[in-house]
Amino acid sequence: MDWATSIGFQDTHHTAQHIIFLRLLVAALLGAAIGFERGAANGTAGLRTHMLIAVAAALFTTLAFEIYDQALAGGSSTADPIRAIEAVTAGIAFLGAGAIFQQRGNVQGLTTGAGMWLAGAVGVAAAMGYYLIAAGVALLAVLVLAALRAFSHHVVERDAAPEGTEQPRDR
Repeated sequence: MDWATSIGFQDTHHTAQHIIFLRLLVAALLGAAIGFERGAANGTAGLRTHMLIAVAAALFTTLAFEIYDQALAGGSSTADPIRAIEAVTAGIAFLGAGAIFQQRGNVQGLTTGAGMWLAGAVGVAAAMGYYLIAAGVALLAVLVLAALRAFSHHVVERDAAPEGTEQPRDR
């Protein structure tokens, strides 16, 4: 047995990991389209927040289907493994909500909350043995957060802001 097999790094999942990653990338792009519009329209949740939420939702949904398929393949007709994901998402949602606050009409922490939710999805993926998916989504999240920061804060907000006003930030 090699080291990769000993830590569960095998592709014995129902859906090929490259197909899952493509689905997650599509979710990110579609979330970006919605987030770009919201950011341009002075919404408090903008480009990065919508992308992270779309990817996290897609990943949690994919993992739920994979857990279900693995339970069926294991011969279990009564197992409900999806409860684990429900518990994780509820707990992370609680933490994410705590990161969001409003002060003088300025909402902050939305992207942090979305990032926490996505990190939870990455953790579930890693726990299920989807190492490539977990790593790819983590990389995608870092790119969304870092590379799009300048774009969302400078280009979108500058175009949407009346001259001389400061706009809420998508954090």
